[in-house]
This record gives sequence, C-alpha cells and structure tokens, in this order.
Amino acid sequence: MRRLRHRATGPRVPIALAVPALLAVVFLLLPLAGILSRTSWHDLGTHLTSPGTTEALTLSLIVSAWALGLSVVLGVPLAWLLARVEFPGKAFVRSLVLLPMVLPPTVGGVALLLAFGRRGLLGPWMEDTFGITLPFHTSGAVLAATFVAMPFLVISLEGALGGLHPRYEETAASLGASPVRVFFTVTLPMVAPGLVAGAALTWARALGEFGATITFAGNLPGTTQTLPLQVYLLLQDDPEAATSVSLLLLVIAMAMLVALRGRWTGTPNSPGKRRAPADDSGPAARLDARAVPEATHDSADTGDTWPLHATVTGFDHLTLDADAGTTIAVVGPNGAGKTTLLRALLGLTPRAHAELRLGDSDVTTLPPHRRGVAWVPQDGALFPHMTALANTAYGLRSHGVPRAEAGRSAQRWLDRLDVGHLAHRRPAQISGGQAQRVALARALAARPRLLLLDEPLAALDQTTRAHVRHTLRRHLDGFGGVCLIVTHDPVEAVALADRVLVLDGGRALQDAPPTEVTRHPRSPWVARMLGRNAWPGLATAEGIQLAGGGVLITSDPLPPGTDCLAIIAPEAVAVHLERPTGSPRNVWPGTVREITTSGSRLRVLITSDRAPDLVAEVTPQAVAELRLVEGTPVWAGVKAVEVSVVAL
Repeated sequence: MRRLRHRATGPRVPIALAVPALLAVVFLLLPLAGILSRTSWHDLGTHLTSPGTTEALTLSLIVSAWALGLSVVLGVPLAWLLARVEFPGKAFVRSLVLLPMVLPPTVGGVALLLAFGRRGLLGPWMEDTFGITLPFHTSGAVLAATFVAMPFLVISLEGALGGLHPRYEETAASLGASPVRVFFTVTLPMVAPGLVAGAALTWARALGEFGATITFAGNLPGTTQTLPLQVYLLLQDDPEAATSVSLLLLVIAMAMLVALRGRWTGTPNSPGKRRAPADDSGPAARLDARAVPEATHDSADTGDTWPLHATVTGFDHLTLDADAGTTIAVVGPNGAGKTTLLRALLGLTPRAHAELRLGDSDVTTLPPHRRGVAWVPQDGALFPHMTALANTAYGLRSHGVPRAEAGRSAQRWLDRLDVGHLAHRRPAQISGGQAQRVALARALAARPRLLLLDEPLAALDQTTRAHVRHTLRRHLDGFGGVCLIVTHDPVEAVALADRVLVLDGGRALQDAPPTEVTRHPRSPWVARMLGRNAWPGLATAEGIQLAGGGVLITSDPLPPGTDCLAIIAPEAVAVHLERPTGSPRNVWPGTVREITTSGSRLRVLITSDRAPDLVAEVTPQAVAELRLVEGTPVWAGVKAVEVSVVAL
C-alpha cells in the first residue's frame, strides 16, 4: 500500500518577505564562511598554541572575568533600580545605560581617556591620592571592557525583573522578610535566567572588546593586549594566524549563543512550568521537619491577642475597629476599593494611607516587613523555586527562627491543612487547591497579627473550596488577631466571617453581621450577590418609584422622598401564563429571556418594559408544566409583603 505523506499545515510565507529574509541569512553567513574557508587547518594547532596567542588568551580571560564581576556588582543593583523604582531622571539614566551599546567603541575609549586619563577629570586626582594609573595598565583594559559590556547585563536583567510580578516580593515582605532578604531569596532566584543570560553576553562582549581597549588602555603585550588586539596585529604580519585566532573567537561566541538558545533577554521562572522534583540540595530546601523533637509554639497557641484599629484615607475615609479573633468579609463590586484597602493596611500603595494599630502597637510608620501583617494574594504567590515546606517556613526564617525549628513548625502547619505529604514538592508539582492551602499555611505559620486574604478560594473547584473553607474556618477560630477576607462568594462571607464590610467606590455602605447583611443588604450589588432582585428607587405615596421605570407596591412604605432599595427574593416571584387574578398587588407582563440551573431549582430571567429585569426561582416541574422556554410571554407577580425595602 502506498504511504501518504502529510505535509505540515500552516500559513504560506509571502515571497516578498521570504526573499529578503533569505538574503539577510546569506549576508550574515558569508563572513563566517569566509573565515572557515580561509583557515589553515593544518597549522591551526600551531597558531593557537603559540606563546603570543596563549598569553593574549589568558589576559582576555582575566580581563573579561573582572569585567563580568564589576558588571554584576554594579549592574544588578542598577537593573533593579530601573525596574522597580520610579525616580526623577529615570529615562536619562536608562539612556546612559544604552549609550555604550550605540556609541562607537573608539569614541568610548576617548571618553574614558578624558575621564580617567592622566589629564582627564579624575585621572590626576586618582594618581595623586591613590597612586592609580588606569591607561596602559591591565586595570584600564578591565575598565574599558566593563564600560562596553555592562549594558548587556543591565538591559537583560531589567527585562527579566519587568516580567516578574511584584506580588512575589510583596508577599515575601508581608511574611517579615527585609528588602535585602527579599532581593536575594526571592527576586534573584526567580530572574535567574535573565541574570545568567545577561552575564553570559556580558562576558562574551568583554572577551571580544577591541576599540575602547586599544584607545584607552593601549596595546601592550602581556599587559593590555587581549586576543582581539592580537588579531589586529597579526593581520599585518601573519594573516593565516590572524584567521586561526579569529576562528577561536568565533567558536567561543557561537558556543555562548547556542548555550543561551536565543534567550538573550531571559525570563523569570514561570510558576506554571513543570520542574524537576525537589532534591533538597539548595539552602531554601534544606529544612528537615524531623530535626527538632519538640514542636514550637505558633501564634494561635500563645494566647496573645491583637485587636485592630485602622483609619484609612486616600480613596475615601474608612474606620475599622475589630476585637481579636474577628473575621471580616470585605465585599463589593469591582473597583470598590477592596484590594486597595488590603494594600493600604500592608503599607504597599501610595493611593491610600492607613493609620494602623494592632493590639498596643502603632505600626503606621513601620515598613511592610515589620508590621506583622501577612497577605495571601488571589493566586497564593508561592515562590516557584522553593518547596512547599520552604515556602511555609519562609516567614519564620525571616524572623530569625533557626532552620530546623522553622522546618518543624512549617511541617505542622502543612499537616493541619492536609498537605503535609506535599512538603518536598514545588508549586508546579501540586494542584491549585493544594497550592492555596500551602499559601494559607505559609501565612499562618508566619505568626501574623493581622491576616489579609484576597479571594483565597476563588480559583478552586466547589468540592475543594468547601474543604478548604472548613479547614480555614477551624483555624481562624483559634487565631489571635483579626482576619480580613476579600470575597465575591456569599457562602464564604456567611460561613467564614463574623462581620461583612460592604464597600462601593471606597465608601463603607454597610458593616454588620452576615445575617443582618443577608436580610437587609444596603447595596444592589450585595443583594444580587446574595441572589436577590435589587431595585433602587424613590419612596412616594403610591409606592416605590423604580429607577428603571414602574411603581412597586410594598406593605411597609417609607416616608415619601426617601431613596431606597427594594429587595425581592427570587422564590417570592410567581410566574403565570395568564394575568393572575389573586392576591399579588404587583403584576406585570414580560418575556422569558434565560433559564439557568441553581442547585435543584431553575432561575428564570424575565424582562419587561414596565419593570426592571426580574429573576424568578421555580421548580423544574413548574417549568415543564408552563412549557417555559426563551421567548415565552409570561406574567410575573409579587406580593407586597414579599418586598423588603431598605432606606439608603
């Protein structure tokens, strides 16, 4: 039987683009082919092992290594500054970093000579004070190589830092890590690809530096004559040897590019990328949960309590007071200020300022890592380069707890949240629900005084969410501080919280127990979140004049002129095919627009030109008997006693 060959499908390459692209490849390839074709292969070993070549190669390696070291020491902080800090003149500083990349190397050498030469700006002072002369010295070659090569490291690392979301660093700070500790334990490990790529390119550029070196440091054999400078001299006396040495530099450069595999900018470690199982070989992973026979006390076991008092200004004025052990659910529509409130309490946003007192301590002026406020962002922000155990112990280690003791305590917290068996796995090797529990364990293990959870269960499936919610509720019962939970789930608000804080536009619309908010919501958004029909309107003598049109009759009228919110439970709405003749005082015609499932019942959306959209909750049997489908004309009826009215 004849085999059929399947060609890969895909868009055809336009000829107008393919031809210039091929010409570009040929243009770049021809010079390399010229070196390969003119290399004297039988004399290659002799040329590369000659005393002059080995001496120049040794000097090149020394100069490039020192240039790389200086670039790392000076360039890494500069890259972090450009990526993380806003300051006047930032665009100018970035232009200075890019300048050596576009400046002709000889011009760079002249600039260095006028700055550090014997007649330059700093040269005479350095020579008189320290006896240091940079031109025509190996240190001058190092300085020239650093000047032209360091931008590769800065630009590469800045790009990697720009791709790293600040929430990892902010979460580490909320666990008690100082900025320096965050930088070395979280930031650098997560941008390691960018750092390695930048360092490799910096070293390769320093190894091949020519123009700035010969202009500033000269061409002295054994002192400043690096391999590229020797190629320049060999072209005049021994072209075949020059070709052989050029081939050596070409091989080094190509090997470096192949090793980088084109990733010259580098990228932070992706939390979603699967990694090899943890081998506990790194310092962050060497936490032995069995090293200490006696468990240490956690914050929930010490009996310490930290009531909360906070006054938040900026997006609006808000005062929060809560006794120790209180859990507050923060709800509201998108843009209401929920996350801004949490970040203000953490001290992480200029948009709002929080005067914060925890227990007897005023922490308003303290930096985030000294406030005792732990934060769990929406995705958990587990550090991808650490195991679950190392993640959980991070806050304890940041507070100076010995490694073994921190590991023991972290293991106990993981066991409490039923993820102890995952201690030596990394975040990419566990599920979303497990990662959320590890993030909660990490925050609780840090012994915070205030716990902030930003939709911690939003990404979980219903079964996992119920389990984690039960576990979290059990541990919050023994928590000695205050917990704020941002949520859009009414079940979470009712099941976890002692109070519900309703925000809208940065204002507190309601702060009450969940039962009170459920019975009398003061926000249309909250009422709809709870599954109610919520219609704003104005009280009149005839009833509620609805903002969307129509009048609603109630059994408990408000004084005329009062802004109010009419709330109707979906199960209180009756649906008929004909106009009802019974007791409902509020009836209007409409059309079925949508039918959705809600547990064991169905929710029917009814639209009408006489009233706002209305949701009715009925049984599947009723839908079948009424033969309701989208587009069916119906009559909706609501008794006056079923309408709850809240004054706004």
